[in-house]
Amino acid sequence: MTEAGNGPLAGVRVVELAAIGPGPFAAMVLADLGADVVRVDRPGGAGLAVNPEYDLTNRNKRSVLIDLKADDGPARVLGLVERADILIEGYRPGVAERLGVGPRECHARNPKLVYGRMTGWGQEGPLAGRAGHDIAYIAVTGTLGMIGSPGEPPTVPANLVGDYAGGSLYLVIGILAALQHARSGGGAGQVVDAAIVDGAAHLATMIHGMLAAGGWQDRRGANLLDGGCPFYGSYETSDGEYMAVGALEPQFYDEFVRLLGIETEAPARKDFARWDGLRETIAARFLTRTRAEWTALFEGSDACVAPVLSLREAPAHPHLAARGTFVEHSGITQPAPAPRFSATPGSVRLGPAQPGADTAEVARDWGVPELSGAAAEPDNTTSDEDR
Repeated sequence: MTEAGNGPLAGVRVVELAAIGPGPFAAMVLADLGADVVRVDRPGGAGLAVNPEYDLTNRNKRSVLIDLKADDGPARVLGLVERADILIEGYRPGVAERLGVGPRECHARNPKLVYGRMTGWGQEGPLAGRAGHDIAYIAVTGTLGMIGSPGEPPTVPANLVGDYAGGSLYLVIGILAALQHARSGGGAGQVVDAAIVDGAAHLATMIHGMLAAGGWQDRRGANLLDGGCPFYGSYETSDGEYMAVGALEPQFYDEFVRLLGIETEAPARKDFARWDGLRETIAARFLTRTRAEWTALFEGSDACVAPVLSLREAPAHPHLAARGTFVEHSGITQPAPAPRFSATPGSVRLGPAQPGADTAEVARDWGVPELSGAAAEPDNTTSDEDR
């Protein structure tokens, strides 16, 4: 039997209907926390052009292969649902219902099931049936428009703000809250509608408060936290690398300008009329030394300055290495599970699940013998089952 999870969700069973992006990442978070996640892969595969061996969002999971368009496909999934606590799907609205595994069918078999739905636009609204990706979701919420330099196009923050922060993590929060409800006095499962537009908008709650109070301008590069402030941003060094500066509070600002060597030139931090000149002074000063030299100079200080590292450099940073923020498993260096628990720590137990590789094992462990009889042929037809 596969090594069981030891995290706080040990004993929780999750069915994940294969999709791309935020759904798989949410399921990975649950798996990292110890849940037994069974990914239902469809013949022909689902996902981006990534070799399954390197798809880290499928770590700590097991996979079964089921064709939901086959006559017995829905029944096999519902057999898993009967024994599960949570289901995650990332189809467009209405697709799960057409496939016979929507909330009505699932709750008929398991009334306590938490049914998690991950979409970009949500289950309702004028755009609910439209295709989309992270960039469009954060665009209409105002989130994308905040990021970048004035007079330039908005900066795309990979798919971290929409897909994973506004999508995956809100789905996880909703699922865990609904699971608590199902296991408490309520005793009933429910549907969690996690829309990326909702989550991405919610992330900016503090900014909306500042906007209403007059403390935030509705344009890029004009505010304290968006690059408008000269002592909160990134500066190039002599070797073409960058240092990040976040010296917002007075004591941090004083330490920053002292160590940077511009103490006699720097204006008071709230002398807004001189911010442009201060930015030029800071930029010129950072260009006099390498990133490594500046890192050494600011080491041990409270100036709130850090080197800007690449993805490959980050695991070797002394602080991250000391904490074990990154781990190596299956020959891949990857972020360790987060957050951390004193009594029930999570861990990377399994490499990325290979489609269908665990069908017999899951059938035995979950007591669903009909799974092991599946022999699906690849289905290469076009599908509208994506978010």
